[in-house]
Parts: sequence; C-alpha cells; structure tokens
Amino acid sequence: MRLSHSLLALACVAALAGCQQQASAPADPAPAPPAAQAPVAAPAAETVSAADEARQRLEAIVAGKHRAEADRARDAFRHPVETLGFFEIAPDATVIEISPGGGWYTDILAPYLRAHGHFIGAIWDESLPDQPAYYARLNQQLTDKIAAAPDVYGEPELRRFNAKAPSFGEPASADVVLTFRNAHNWIGAGTAPAYFQAFFDVLKPGGTLGVVDHRAKGETATDGSTGYVTEQQIIDLATAAGFRFAGRSDVNANPADSTDHPKGVWTLPPSYALGDEDREKYAAIGESDRMTLRFVKP
Repeated sequence: MRLSHSLLALACVAALAGCQQQASAPADPAPAPPAAQAPVAAPAAETVSAADEARQRLEAIVAGKHRAEADRARDAFRHPVETLGFFEIAPDATVIEISPGGGWYTDILAPYLRAHGHFIGAIWDESLPDQPAYYARLNQQLTDKIAAAPDVYGEPELRRFNAKAPSFGEPASADVVLTFRNAHNWIGAGTAPAYFQAFFDVLKPGGTLGVVDHRAKGETATDGSTGYVTEQQIIDLATAAGFRFAGRSDVNANPADSTDHPKGVWTLPPSYALGDEDREKYAAIGESDRMTLRFVKP
C-alpha cells in the first residue's frame, strides 16, 4: 500500500526542523574564555510516522460524537482502529466498501477519507426487478445519514451495483476494497466467484482487498447458511481471482465462540435470533469469531 505523499512530506519537514546547520568558523577565531562550556546541541524534534498519524486520526473518528451509542457498543468486538490499521489504508486512498448496510464502517471510513481520499459505498441497486425490500430500506438509511452531516462525511459516493452480476467501477480505479461480514452470503448464493473477480478488476495493481467474515471451525467448506465459512474458502476465492494472499490477523478472533449455535451466527449479539432465550449466555460469548484477511492485486 502506498503511503500518503502529504504525510511523508510532513514527516520530512518535522525531521529537518530539528537539525541546525553549523555556521562556518571565522578565519581567526578568538579563544574561548576559560570557564566557557561547549554549546549543547538542541535535541531533534520528534517525528510522527504516517502509520501513527493515521492511527491517531482513526482513534479520534471512532471516538466522535456522530457515532450512535449502539454502534460504539460493537467496538469491543469489531476493533475498527486495529482492523483498518491492518489493512494499511492511507488517508488519500480511494476506498470501496461493499454493501455497507446501515453504515457501521462508513461512519469511520468516510470521515477518515473526507479531506484527501475518496470513499465509495457500493450499495445494491434496489431499482432492479424482484429485489428484497431491505435493499431500499438500508440504502435510504445510509443516504439520509450522509446527507444529514456533510461536515462529518464530506461528499462520499454511493455507487449501485447488481447483486447477481456485480461490477464496482472502472478497471484499476480503486486503491482498496473492503468487505465486512458479506462473503458468506455470496457463497450461499453461488455468486462469490463473480464478486471476487469484480474486486480484482476494480483495484489498481498493488491494491488491497480486505475481508472480515465469520470463521467456521475446522477445514471443511460450508455453504454459508449458518453465517460461518472457513478461511480457506475465502483464500481460495481470492487467489482464484488473481489475488496474492498477504496475511491474516486475529484482531477479531473470539475463542469463546463455538460456532455451533441453533440459529447460526445470528444467535449471537447483536442479532439475538432466539430473543430472550439464553440471552445472557450468548451475551457473554459476544460477537462471532472472525477472520481478518488481506490480499493484494499483483
């Protein structure tokens, strides 16, 4: 992932500010008084790396008052600062978030990219025939949220796509594609290969694909119907599309999740598909065990 030119420039200026150029000595210097001490060089100014500055900005946004309390409650399970840090997203990047739903991550990504980058929310095209009703509902919810706070979100783009034949923009036009807890749906629908190929197509060479999803136990592939899929399924889908596997993080791991719940992953918070039945038990488990995988387009 390329670093922001503006951040590198700031780091260079800060480093240079701590250095003092020594003046040329006069031809016949006068001797120093016996009690004089050699001058002490001023300490160099501390510099902040681009990664540190990006993290500080993410932390400030995550703590922002624009985020709903219900969304803040999920931070302990979703670790947004660490997750986005693992994906190495520069603040001047063009980032596409796939199916952002109500905008949990959009609340963080759009403000982060507002000044120097470009956020694109890839949303379902609800105008196509026979689309689920929740497509239109979530699209409107996200549209209203962004429109209500332009000082927070700037001018992000909402780009519609056909869920059965996905395409996300001009080839090689994005730096990063992110998908959070979506891939199991595509596996269940049989459209996963088309999605991963579309991600590959829209990314620039060297671009990043970041995937977070519910992680199944063991190595046996699943049909996605419980919400859980294996890491190997995602790796196979991405590498078949042309990506290089670049690493995994356990930042969103939850060893307490057995993954064998009566209503699949939706048994756990925040869905609580069983209602009040064993609610304390599932609340104690927390959100699902999740894989966090990074891929790079060669």
